[in-house]
Amino acid sequence: MKGVRISGSNLVRGGLAALSGLLSGFTALAVAELASAAVRPEAGPITAVGGAAIDRTPAAVKDWAIRNFGEDDKLILQLGILATLAVLALVLGVVALRYRRIGSAGVLMFGVVGAAAAVSRPDSTGFTDGLPSLAGAVAAAALLYVLIGRLTAPRRPVVEGEESGWDRRGFLIAATAAAVASAGAGVLGRTLNGRRSENAVASRAGVLLPQPASAAAPIPSGAQLRVPGISSFTTPSKTFYRVDTALVVPKVDANSWRLRIHGKGVKRPLTVTFQDLLDRELIERDITLTCVSNEVGGPYVGNARWIGVRLSDLLKEAGVKPPSRGGPADQLVARSVDGMALGTPVDDVMDGRDAMLAVGMNGEPLSFVHGFPVRMLVPGLYGYVSACKWIEDIELTNFDDYDAYWVKRKWARKAPIKTQSRIDTPKPFGRPKAGTVMVGGVAWAQHRGIDRVEIRVDDGPWRPADLAAQDTVDTWRQWSFPWKATPGGHTLTVRATDRMGEVQTEKRTKTVPDGASGWHSVVVTVD
Repeated sequence: MKGVRISGSNLVRGGLAALSGLLSGFTALAVAELASAAVRPEAGPITAVGGAAIDRTPAAVKDWAIRNFGEDDKLILQLGILATLAVLALVLGVVALRYRRIGSAGVLMFGVVGAAAAVSRPDSTGFTDGLPSLAGAVAAAALLYVLIGRLTAPRRPVVEGEESGWDRRGFLIAATAAAVASAGAGVLGRTLNGRRSENAVASRAGVLLPQPASAAAPIPSGAQLRVPGISSFTTPSKTFYRVDTALVVPKVDANSWRLRIHGKGVKRPLTVTFQDLLDRELIERDITLTCVSNEVGGPYVGNARWIGVRLSDLLKEAGVKPPSRGGPADQLVARSVDGMALGTPVDDVMDGRDAMLAVGMNGEPLSFVHGFPVRMLVPGLYGYVSACKWIEDIELTNFDDYDAYWVKRKWARKAPIKTQSRIDTPKPFGRPKAGTVMVGGVAWAQHRGIDRVEIRVDDGPWRPADLAAQDTVDTWRQWSFPWKATPGGHTLTVRATDRMGEVQTEKRTKTVPDGASGWHSVVVTVD
């Protein structure tokens, strides 16, 4: 029986064909990056495909990604897309060695997919968003066709008697030139895209927040407990949690920013500028925000001091009435520059709570990550129905007529924040020393306030914890408990009661559809 013989030359050519596919993929991304500078950065293929993937991912999968990767979930997605493209490019290169036109056509098809993803995004500006992906695909397909041609075209012998073969010199020159040109295109595209955001950066640097007409009361001296390991009462802006779907953080020029208020029941449609907001009566409030993706005991909750304009004042100026007073619209749809749409009950926005269009956070203009130039806040509601970042449009409508982004993905239409509590210290699986151990943490029930926190050790009785001074009903509240710890393994459990008398439920539920519930507990071993 004869074996199959594979020559070393064929193996080399196969490897170089795979490399050609990979180089073509790099060219596609580089040319697309350059082309996106003429359209907009968000039209790049990685951002477009990644955004489309996020839009089509089931809520449970998104929740799993946030739970396991935290704020790195977008980076993991982008790396996954790049890895997938790299593998496909290698395969297409090998296919092209035998079927040159099919391999090149395959590259073009990926460009079509990228273009389709770009124009299907909620923030798409039209067919031009598909041009970067198409331009990159055409360049990549042409390059792959040329490189494979160098691998398959016979080379004439230089000297008499030399065996003919593929064009090594031509392949090396073409591949090197393509790599250099692609790198240059990518760097130029990245530079030009960076310059597009310079006006936004400059506009933020030039913002001087006015003194609020209604300043926040000083934080009570007893609001921050002196318990090592407990969360800071005010969360620094740099460590404040971020959960959104934006693969590229929008950088909006405050000078050109506009907000439109329109829709059902709006008697006087409004268009306001950033300066218009700064010239209005500003309020300053401490408000705790919570993400609906926060698991029991999770990190996606934070407290900050916000400055902004009362949203109810703007709505009243536009002639809006809440349903409770005869208004025809029961839903406020807030849209951001990246296409996100959140739905908020109009009654909640106009019931007297400090719902606002925020322009500042912890004494500074909002950072780009947290929504500069303007974001919406509604105390007492989970962020996915209230905390629209980079807001640019407010439409009054009805819940029966329109489902916002997350509602279409099986999340609840209305989502008041549930009464929750968390143990910050000791940490899970910690090994404290026997004796008095300070157990501490935070509890929150925004717009209702925390009335009581209790601790249970193992299966013992519930014991009242010491509460820190309360700032407002819209902020979290710290607590502590001096535990006389004995050697061995123990389970510490916490529960809270809000000022409406509602005790935090023991029943464990997942975050979908309206937030997690259950008691937080930690297991420790006392030495």
